[in-house]
Amino acid sequence: MIVWRDGDYVELDERRSAVAVGVFDGLHRGHQRVIGRARELAAVHAGRLAVVTFFPHPALTVHPERVPLAIGTLEQRLHGFEALGVELVRVLHFDEQLALESAESFVDRVLVHDLRAADVVVGEDFRYGHDRAGDVRSLTAVGATEDFRVHALALAGDGRRWSSTAIREAVSHGDLERAATVLGRPFALRAVVEHGDARGRELGFPTANLRVDGGALSPPAGVYAAAVRTPEGEWWCGAVSIGRRPQFYDEGETLVEVHLVDYHGDLYGATIDVAFLTRLRDQVRFDSVGDLVAQMGRDVAECREIYTSSPPTTWTLLG
Repeated sequence: MIVWRDGDYVELDERRSAVAVGVFDGLHRGHQRVIGRARELAAVHAGRLAVVTFFPHPALTVHPERVPLAIGTLEQRLHGFEALGVELVRVLHFDEQLALESAESFVDRVLVHDLRAADVVVGEDFRYGHDRAGDVRSLTAVGATEDFRVHALALAGDGRRWSSTAIREAVSHGDLERAATVLGRPFALRAVVEHGDARGRELGFPTANLRVDGGALSPPAGVYAAAVRTPEGEWWCGAVSIGRRPQFYDEGETLVEVHLVDYHGDLYGATIDVAFLTRLRDQVRFDSVGDLVAQMGRDVAECREIYTSSPPTTWTLLG
């Protein structure tokens, strides 16, 4: 898959493109539907399957006071595109200059010149250009002049709309099952493992301590069952604790600690994926450290049972 960022020189073959356009934060089932339609059109017309995506989120420039939490990293998004069969991704850096670009200029520069679009697939609420002046109607009119067809898909869902907002609401409330329904896979957090104070190792449950970006979406404090992917691509059962460790501290920063069951390698400095399967319980303060250790043992046993009953499958490719 070719990833074309601003400033890159990319020489494409003579084929035209079926292009899916959107932010695609989270790459949920609605997004997959848009890309799936573009894939069908590319196959029919022997064209290239391409995606246009924006990074960082446009709200960071347009409405910095209400930037949504990121459902995943750009790298996760790119891996998801590749898993969906995308051949070319045009990553547009969303800054003040792009925010001021007219709708007409955006279409001419990106869709016509860069990608030679034959088909453009968007959601029915798609808006583009300075002050969101462009919409499906104007895009269709331009397409008639520039020789590309516009396909606007109706918003879809299972009784409730599949949307990035719905995912954020579900994850922030610990409703991992609802988030997985919208995503089409478990919500996955990608982060770097950093050194901690080895408290988990002292208790008999060594943990990988994650450095989570403050702008990233994460479940609330609690204990979770998870599937964890190491840099080698191997999956392990995981027990995840998110919170301030009330057994030892009255206050402090929120930590994300992951115990990989039966894993004995060194993960310091590595990037891992944590796919949350279900919430087990709240974080609580026990009467003694011994009681805490006993509960951690029960948590790990429950995580193992959950992981065994739903092992990682092809959904992991989009995590």
